[in-house]
Amino acid sequence: MEAVLITIAVLAVLGCVAAVILYFVSQKFKVYEDPKIGEVEEVLPGANCGGCGYAGCHAMAEALAKADDLSGLVCPVGGAPVMSQIAAILGKTVAESAPKLAVVRCGGCLDKRPKTLNYDGAKSCAIASTHFAGDTACSYGCLGLGDCVSVCQFDAIKVNPVTGIAEVDEAKCVACGACAKACPKQIIEIRYKGRVVKDQARRVWVSCVNKDKGAVAMKACKASCIGCGKCAKVCKFDAITIENNVAHIDNEKCKACGMCINECPKQAIAATFTPPAKPAPAEQKPAPAAPADAQAVQQ
Repeated sequence: MEAVLITIAVLAVLGCVAAVILYFVSQKFKVYEDPKIGEVEEVLPGANCGGCGYAGCHAMAEALAKADDLSGLVCPVGGAPVMSQIAAILGKTVAESAPKLAVVRCGGCLDKRPKTLNYDGAKSCAIASTHFAGDTACSYGCLGLGDCVSVCQFDAIKVNPVTGIAEVDEAKCVACGACAKACPKQIIEIRYKGRVVKDQARRVWVSCVNKDKGAVAMKACKASCIGCGKCAKVCKFDAITIENNVAHIDNEKCKACGMCINECPKQAIAATFTPPAKPAPAEQKPAPAAPADAQAVQQ
């Protein structure tokens, strides 16, 4: 019995000593975390998509809490409403940012870029691109195997079975950039959702990344840019450059005036025009009642 009591006492002493040691170690190496980080993280949508440039929402919350200026930090999923809440929590101001979305820079549907062979390998753009240039004559276009679809957490991109090209649902797209990173052909770009011109939202981009010279590019795809430079010449805002035989429209400089669209001889510049909302029809007011004298005359 005495041996049992001694064993219990020894274990109790060892436990107390271990507890004291752990306490001092924890105090020595503890890391202080700003409580506002947790508050900010609760406001963030929790998608952990990486569209903000950070590993996840917690890392984004840490960056927001430590930043003196929030102008360079944007949550693409939450957008302006979430950033406004975060600014209120942190007591900082946040600059308004125009909404963006992903744009697929390929207009070579199957009737303009017919297949030259049948691919029977793994259904992955990343794998397919390491083995061959594509199943059409254009080695730059969309492979249509859906790597962008599989990485999108918002069901915002699909491969059109008719055209064979990925298409973005702008109502669902949050511009997180996951699809752009997954595309081995680098044909997906994050652009402004639209520039408002005369109450109309416009988005203009070159739907081609073919870097071959004009004749070769046209032979591969009837919708390809030939790098003629006509669009750059008519642009009043210096928003279009020709590099490696293909035009590119600067997302920041473009004012969506539409001059380049009319000038392009190959219709390689795509555009989306959202018409202004029609005003609600005016309610018809009931005709005013006739005066009593008039009613008497009619009778």
